[in-house]
Amino acid sequence: MSKFKYIGEYEIKASKKMLYPYLSTASGLSQWFADDVNIDEDKVFTFVWDWDESRAKIVSHRTHSQVKFEFISEDEDPNYLEFKLEMNEITQEVFIRVTDYSEMDDEQELADLWGSLMSNLKELVGG
Repeated sequence: MSKFKYIGEYEIKASKKMLYPYLSTASGLSQWFADDVNIDEDKVFTFVWDWDESRAKIVSHRTHSQVKFEFISEDEDPNYLEFKLEMNEITQEVFIRVTDYSEMDDEQELADLWGSLMSNLKELVGG
């Protein structure tokens, strides 16, 4: 099955330092991204949505800047999810750049999904 890369940018009124734990920790992600998120002793994250579970590992990260999750599967071209925190140096506005690489290829559906998820996060952080 072919993959699709969705990239969305979302402005959020919060510091990179404040946002990073919401993007990189099980407790932070469980507050806005999934119904539940757990991490085991091997640092494998389990994301739970309704009755579906997906497992992922952090494959790269830069504190207060970027985190990339690669989903565990038998696929040679695994799905991944990356969050990058970027700041406009002139306006001091912070943006989250989301890269969602998966089989889901309906760009409008992905835009709606991520728009809703970012609204959840903004409500959580007051931004």
